[in-house]
Amino acid sequence: MLTKRIIPCLDVTGGRVVKGVSFVQLKDAGDPVELGSFYSSEGADELVFLDITASSDARDIMVEVVERVSRVVFIPFMVGGGLRNIDDMRRILEAGADKVAINTAAVYNPQLIADGAAKFGSQCIVVAIDAKRLETKKESGGKLGFDSGSKWEVYIYGGLEPTGMDAVKWAKEAVKLGAGELLVTSMDCDGHQMGYDLELTRTISEAVEVPVIASGGAGNLEHLYEAIVIGKADAVLAASIFHYGKYSIREAKLYLAQKGIPVRL
Repeated sequence: MLTKRIIPCLDVTGGRVVKGVSFVQLKDAGDPVELGSFYSSEGADELVFLDITASSDARDIMVEVVERVSRVVFIPFMVGGGLRNIDDMRRILEAGADKVAINTAAVYNPQLIADGAAKFGSQCIVVAIDAKRLETKKESGGKLGFDSGSKWEVYIYGGLEPTGMDAVKWAKEAVKLGAGELLVTSMDCDGHQMGYDLELTRTISEAVEVPVIASGGAGNLEHLYEAIVIGKADAVLAASIFHYGKYSIREAKLYLAQKGIPVRL
């Protein structure tokens, strides 16, 4: 079995790392260069850098900040936010990123996924899906106690604009177009530290054949375990529990290893 990855996330705006609740109520969490260096040395498997207001502010991603972070990070480095075309992807990869994450631009122009995969390889192209649960009729007896018929809507522009697109259908389409990985964030769970949306994560994980990163809701180490075992995630992304010192990367990995999850120690 492949090792499962622990991925801290740097949500960046105005040159600072922030953390919010359901994509709002943002609070300062530190300097991206310092945090990137810390997580790289602490043993994180990967680092995600998201310029969360680039798309909604209609501006370019902060390339100079990405470059500064990349100089101190010696683990795989994924960058997203405000990437609109192949040239943007190339600039970020040249600035030190190993992967690019696209959301809003991919929704507006799905061909960008295919073009990016053709130019840089599918392993470089991550489609980020920000999803919010739609109200559905409650029915008992669903798999693992999940509600049957649950659906989630894709949001863009940093969670500000609904698209009317079904998240699971979009996940399948993105992979068909060439996405090598999916970053799936539950807007409902994000920042609440009450656990991931396991149904969302599992539904998408079972629907595609590429790695899925679970995002949004980690509050303790058990939540990471649940996302991997119940949600079938290949990696777990977390911010609050690491940024504010609740747990260390090593503590998370030791916990998962003790529970029988293969991790890189």
